[in-house]
Amino acid sequence: MKGFYNLSIRLYGLSILIASFFNEKAGKWRAGRKDIFIKLQEAIQVSEQPLAWFHCASLGEFEQGRPVIETFRKKFPAYKILLTFFSPSGYEVRKDYKEADYVFYLPLDTPPNAKMFIEIVKPTIAVFIKYEFWFNYLTELKKRSIASFLVSAKFRDDQYFFKNTGRSFRKYLRFYTTLFVQDEASEALLKEFRISNVVLCGDTRFDRVINISQQPFPNPLFQIFKNKQPLLLCGSTWEEDEKLIFPVYANLIRLGLKPKLIIAPHEVSEARIKSIQTKYPTTLRFSAATENNTAPANVMVIDTIGVLSYLYRFADVAYIGGGFGKGIHNLTEAAVYGIPVLFGPNYKKFIEAEELIKKGGGFSISTTEGLEAKIKKLLTDPDYRKTCGETGASYILSGKGATEKIISKLEEILGSPH
Repeated sequence: MKGFYNLSIRLYGLSILIASFFNEKAGKWRAGRKDIFIKLQEAIQVSEQPLAWFHCASLGEFEQGRPVIETFRKKFPAYKILLTFFSPSGYEVRKDYKEADYVFYLPLDTPPNAKMFIEIVKPTIAVFIKYEFWFNYLTELKKRSIASFLVSAKFRDDQYFFKNTGRSFRKYLRFYTTLFVQDEASEALLKEFRISNVVLCGDTRFDRVINISQQPFPNPLFQIFKNKQPLLLCGSTWEEDEKLIFPVYANLIRLGLKPKLIIAPHEVSEARIKSIQTKYPTTLRFSAATENNTAPANVMVIDTIGVLSYLYRFADVAYIGGGFGKGIHNLTEAAVYGIPVLFGPNYKKFIEAEELIKKGGGFSISTTEGLEAKIKKLLTDPDYRKTCGETGASYILSGKGATEKIISKLEEILGSPH
């Protein structure tokens, strides 16, 4: 099975190489790894300072791991920090992240790459975020007795680790020094398969969104845009989401409800932004917004990255995209502000979605009619809207503390930082 894994990794690399000639994202993925080991050697000089390596797949996982990285920096100031990304969507946005000493792409997980990377970097510890299972890197770390951790992990019985065909990969879960899991179900599943290096700590995203919600966001344009009217904010949307959103919004206007609408697409390429403007020609771009043209506008599209998690504070109702595709995006960054959250039907792998539905702070919809009915109810019944929002916020606040548990365990393993 290891041979099949290595073959699949090489085939993936070949597919990216081919795609890079006509796909911008694949091109960045390839270009970012060109001469990667030379760049690493030039940047990371031999030093007596210990180095902590944090790896995230993309931007979402980075935000999930960010509280751990920043708390680690404060607790262990003697350590250098290396941050790596698999995807351009993470690296391109956070390549200048100030809390890391070095930011790089992660070389493809082949045996030679993993060996060379670890020899150059010489990490004291390695921390992977959520679903990062790179078996050759884990093997090298294990060989060298380097402590490794998986943070905010979530396991399900339909994952290949727990199937007969995935039995040979299950051993790699024991290679981690500690698996920090989000929920009791993950902990129980791992222990059922005699994997005991497990600590239940919760989801570090909760710590992150709580922190963001307490930070000021001094941008008056959004209050001007809202203009004391109800605001529907649709975040991390895809075209499938917008097929429901735009007809519903048009009907709400016809009914005289007059909400304002902000669309923040998951991808902010020029093509995506223009496609939204084509569907709704009067849409105002955030990058073109001024105090003069903002108040009269009814629809705004966010054509930049990095502000969405702060914008939910202005909303009355939030819709989170992804539920008509591979899975919903981050509900917690909206729910923390005490507003109801709506999302599509593909949410079963997300604990927070199931909990928000159970508690009444979140709602899954699958049709245009269902979305319109729920938004109408929430906009026309402020008491109901407030109750739903407060329920969701209480749930988010109750999840605080995962970062503290993780850092405490790292202190046990690494010793006192002082």
